[in-house]
Amino acid sequence: MTFTKTTEQSSKYEHLEKMSVQELLSNINQEDKTVPLAVEKALPQIEPLVTEIVAKMKLGGRLFYIGAGTSGRLGILDASECPPTFGVPFDLVIGIIAGGDTAIRRAVENAEDNAPQAWIDLQAFDINENDVVVGIAASGTTPYVIGGLQACNENNITTGSISCNAGSPLSQTAKFPIEVVVGPEFVTGSSRMKAGTAQKLVLNMITTTTMIQLGKVKGNKMVDMQLSNSKLVDRGVKMIMGEIPVSYEEAAELLKKHGSVRKAVDNYSGQ
Repeated sequence: MTFTKTTEQSSKYEHLEKMSVQELLSNINQEDKTVPLAVEKALPQIEPLVTEIVAKMKLGGRLFYIGAGTSGRLGILDASECPPTFGVPFDLVIGIIAGGDTAIRRAVENAEDNAPQAWIDLQAFDINENDVVVGIAASGTTPYVIGGLQACNENNITTGSISCNAGSPLSQTAKFPIEVVVGPEFVTGSSRMKAGTAQKLVLNMITTTTMIQLGKVKGNKMVDMQLSNSKLVDRGVKMIMGEIPVSYEEAAELLKKHGSVRKAVDNYSGQ
């Protein structure tokens, strides 16, 4: 199969430095509009991966993301938002970036080229056959990510991938590949743009759908969210008021007593 990095091809836009601010913004926006449509085409690939993640989590498994650069940071972002949003343990969804935590804010030279390192990083979490590892790489060629998935395959650990080029080596390695083909970037090769947006949309879908399937949402409410600030406490109080016939003050007292919207509603006696 011929593999072409469309994300690194030159776009139709040339001489960007000659464009006005308005022209730059408008053209970037036009390109961004194509991303959700590219994600839509990948829905048949996303569904089986999510189904597998849900099944593994019901067995006590976890979800790992591995990536380098922008892709690694997006995985960490998605993982870090699951505990406050859905009230799950911080180690249920885990993001790992090539180069370690230093690479979250500053690029680590040659980290993405270290193919064996991802498996070493995963082993630090006692990874096992109940877990799922999703490799994220816009190009689909990152050695760190491919090497990690290859090692997982050899150890009977379920693998998935998210890339933005069709037929990439990463897709050929993953058991559940997702390809969101967004085409050339506005700034040639800058995969933090459309490719990064596409990856974030897919990550949103994966964890949100998984958590809903696991019962972490009631109706359309985050009933297990962590009450980490006054805004979220106020939101929780209003959620309780929407579920049971109590005043704001009564709802606030129930939330303080039980610690979550779900428990407050479930333990309401009606007296």
